[in-house]
Amino acid sequence: MKEPVFKRIVLKVSGESLAGQAGYGIESGVINSIAEQVKEVVDLGVEVAIVCGGGNIWRGIAGSEKGIDRGTADYMGMLATVMNALALQDALEQIGVPTRVQTSIAMQQIAEPYIRRRAIRHLEKGRVVIFAAGTGNPFFSTDTTAALRAAEIEADVILMAKNKVDGVYSADPFKDETAEKFEQLTYMEVLNRNLGVMDSTASSLCMDNNIPLIVFAMTENGNIKRVVLGEKIGTIVKGSVD
Repeated sequence: MKEPVFKRIVLKVSGESLAGQAGYGIESGVINSIAEQVKEVVDLGVEVAIVCGGGNIWRGIAGSEKGIDRGTADYMGMLATVMNALALQDALEQIGVPTRVQTSIAMQQIAEPYIRRRAIRHLEKGRVVIFAAGTGNPFFSTDTTAALRAAEIEADVILMAKNKVDGVYSADPFKDETAEKFEQLTYMEVLNRNLGVMDSTASSLCMDNNIPLIVFAMTENGNIKRVVLGEKIGTIVKGSVD
């Protein structure tokens, strides 16, 4: 059997993907599918950390556009990520995967506080760690949270699971039939071409800390395992192209 090419990963799951076809809230079928795919990877001996978005419940930027103070809107978004994290923790533990939720904002009745050394210890013991509540600061996206936590726990890669596209394209493939899918990109290309893979803060953080990013479709079962085993799917973004 093939050996995993990554030992420790950060899986970034967008809030939108958790909503499934409904477009809002949490669809149990989707979250159970993610849990099953994560279990496949954990069973390979890979250490898995997860960062959840909150866009299926609330988006801070959208809230600020409606007149809510941006800081307040972002804190509301952080709370949405905690709801998603708890749902995913429950789905994982129901199939026998020990899981811990760590939040950047203290809420000790429902989750551990984020402590870097404790998170690493959980991973070393084979537990999945879900990082919630973003960075704990407004004006930072959950993409930036994924980049920051990946740097802190010394992850080998960030896996960005998408529910609409299977990689990075030169334009929106749903609007432009000529959009080209990239197999490899550098972070500088992503920034210079404004490709929208991650926001610029997250991209710069990954580039500065030499953390590769793989963007792939989450909708096909088994894709997380395929990526971890080194199969070339999606788009890889790193410091330099091979």
